[in-house]
Amino acid sequence: MATLCKPAVSVPEHVITMEDTLALARSLHADHPQLALALRLIENTGVAQRHIVQPIEQTLRHPGFEDRNKLYEAEAKARVPDVIRRALDHADLRAADIDMIVYVSCTGFMMPSLTAWLINTMGFNSYTRQLPIAQLGCAAGGAAINRAHDFCKAYPEANVLIIACEFCSLCYQPTDLGVGSLLSNGLFGDAVAAAVVRGKGGIGVVLERNGSHLVPDTTDWIAYSVRATGFHFLLDKRVPTTMEPLAPALRTMAAEHGWDAGGLDFYIIHAGGPRILDDLSHFLEVPAEAFRFSRGTLTEYGNIASAVVLDAVRRLFDEGGAADGARGIIAGFGPGITAEMCLGRWTTTGTGTGHDTAERQVLGTSPGKTKRPPTGEPVSRL
Repeated sequence: MATLCKPAVSVPEHVITMEDTLALARSLHADHPQLALALRLIENTGVAQRHIVQPIEQTLRHPGFEDRNKLYEAEAKARVPDVIRRALDHADLRAADIDMIVYVSCTGFMMPSLTAWLINTMGFNSYTRQLPIAQLGCAAGGAAINRAHDFCKAYPEANVLIIACEFCSLCYQPTDLGVGSLLSNGLFGDAVAAAVVRGKGGIGVVLERNGSHLVPDTTDWIAYSVRATGFHFLLDKRVPTTMEPLAPALRTMAAEHGWDAGGLDFYIIHAGGPRILDDLSHFLEVPAEAFRFSRGTLTEYGNIASAVVLDAVRRLFDEGGAADGARGIIAGFGPGITAEMCLGRWTTTGTGTGHDTAERQVLGTSPGKTKRPPTGEPVSRL
């Protein structure tokens, strides 16, 4: 069974507190007719601080989309490799043991993807599969776990590296003055996260079932307007209400697996905001404490988009994990409105290190020889 190992997470060195954010909003938007509402919404996020890749003085400037995207690429190349090395160490693997890289990000654009640069510079084999995902927003963290799970079901001896790289501060648009935009300016933070899904062995969450759900007729609730100045984030006031239709989707998937979504041992949920977590606690009938890992991410880092679920999993590990066989759910929510969900059990009995000789033969490789990609019928269904 595929096992999600301990993630590695890194946040930038520049910090902006809730107090800083409120003071900036009062200073920059003193004449805004809905300033009081925006300030109240920002205060209610519960975000104590966020980390950003530039000092706030530079963040507030807009040098143009081209310069911002160049900065995105430079910061990704500077910050992602160390996080990958730590994630590989957590999984007791080397770069050469990875069969696919899933890279998710919605805050910058590169082509070729960063995956190509990583393969060329970090010792990944040239046959490593690449799966960049750019348009699922905050749901992409859950989607990355699910696509890694699917790949490991198709190739049970394979290992998949997941990377989430989000520099939300590079999407700040000083001319956007809607309340939703002002709220997002006080909610989102920057982070890089990575984790390995091992097809065999490993300690962490053994992935058993995954699924997706799209809430009909909500495609304009969370969106980007792509303009000459870059990505303009659009947030509908109805977004906080989405747990009412999404909670039944979580219940249905759990029930199809023979589980009760309200009676699990751990919950890893996208921390889009406190209302999301409060409502899900209500609709699933679980105590608020069940979402402590997600709340910890929201309080200390803000909404770090696709990296949220990986950071929340990291917090579960840091707390000591769960009892062997404990059941849990991981769910990311994002544009669409889309939910990416998976169920799994905690394991403390992982065995095996990387690809041993027998495993390499299954994958068409052997120690000391050039690694060839997995082949076979399942690839056409990925």
